[in-house]
Amino acid sequence: MSEKIYMCIDLKSFFASVECADKGLDPFTVNLVVADPSRGQGAICLAITPAMKALGIRNRCRVFEIPPGVKYITAMPRMKRYMEVSAEIYGIYLRYISPEDIHVYSIDECFIDATPYLSMYGMTPKQLAQELMNAVFKQTHICATAGVGTNMYLAKVALDITAKHAPDHIGWLDEDSYRAKLWDHRPITDFWNVGRGIARRLEKYGVYDMRGVAKMDEQILYKELGVKAEFLIDHARGIEPCTMADIHAYQSKSRSLSNGQILFEDYSFDNALIVLKEMADALVLELVEKKLAAESVWLAVGYSKDVHSPTGGSRRLVGCTGSHRKLSAQLEQLYRETTKKNLPIRSINIGFGGVTDDIYTTMDLFMDPAEEEKEKNMQNAIIDIKRRFGKNALIKAMSLQDKATGIRRNNMVGGHNGG
Repeated sequence: MSEKIYMCIDLKSFFASVECADKGLDPFTVNLVVADPSRGQGAICLAITPAMKALGIRNRCRVFEIPPGVKYITAMPRMKRYMEVSAEIYGIYLRYISPEDIHVYSIDECFIDATPYLSMYGMTPKQLAQELMNAVFKQTHICATAGVGTNMYLAKVALDITAKHAPDHIGWLDEDSYRAKLWDHRPITDFWNVGRGIARRLEKYGVYDMRGVAKMDEQILYKELGVKAEFLIDHARGIEPCTMADIHAYQSKSRSLSNGQILFEDYSFDNALIVLKEMADALVLELVEKKLAAESVWLAVGYSKDVHSPTGGSRRLVGCTGSHRKLSAQLEQLYRETTKKNLPIRSINIGFGGVTDDIYTTMDLFMDPAEEEKEKNMQNAIIDIKRRFGKNALIKAMSLQDKATGIRRNNMVGGHNGG
């Protein structure tokens, strides 16, 4: 077969489905929400069961947005458990597919290059997708949906848009059917990698669907979107040159580290600063533990109930460093300069850019080499203690304050309860 065939398989309402499977419940008939009740009514529902989606409740809603008449079970997030089940399902795929032909896109979604396996198993693309989905359900009781396409983009769009309307929960697209079925599909944000920002820019030219994008002047697209225009132009026509081999061969030239959290409640400027310092401490230790250094820092602060657009910014350092003193000081300065002091704060995100191996750390005229070495040794000692005795074995006094979150987050996985 000369034509390539790709699959994109998604585990339906994954976190909620794992909770139902472990409890012996049917996610298609039981109302279950995965959320941390300690975060109050503003907590984000990490997942809801298909039964709740059928009631018109939006996935990833906040607890207070669930209609008062709907009765449901709340399950505390258990990220370690979800990771275990995800790994188990990956193992199921490996019974059929070589790892070179699988790209794990997220904890609940993966791409598969099915091209060489169709003749091997004597199956059609949909039959192979169904075989994989059945194998997952038989072992884990987790339902899956799939998109099948002649390139990776079409497989993803088939999953996101057409699979939900297919009786077998498997969508199929090639370039011709894509143009015939989806060129006029709205909203355009349903398409992979088209966010609200891109949609707003297209609206200025009266473009609301992929047919409109395909007919736009490409120079205008490049002016509006820069390099992103190249991908959108291809995707409007159902074209995706990237292959599985390209993904496995790709290595990012730009490296970064980041950390973010949604706060348990509205925080004042001063209390949020405590959390920022804790986050900076943790991220610097991660940088040092990985023997890396950074050449820039960035910050984004979000406010309660979108009363104000996020604030923040980035700052390039003088040289490349792994110094806690320098990095945390720059983040604090950014925070003080850009954060609104009179608005309730609900999220903080920080990051280090231009990350590279620490052998490229640069010296400047104001550095004391002995002090730098002393600080590095101290950081490595802290890392060693935490590695041996747990993240909470050594904490700063500020983490004992009422509004600090560091101790609690040390027991989490991916920002959520580890379980």
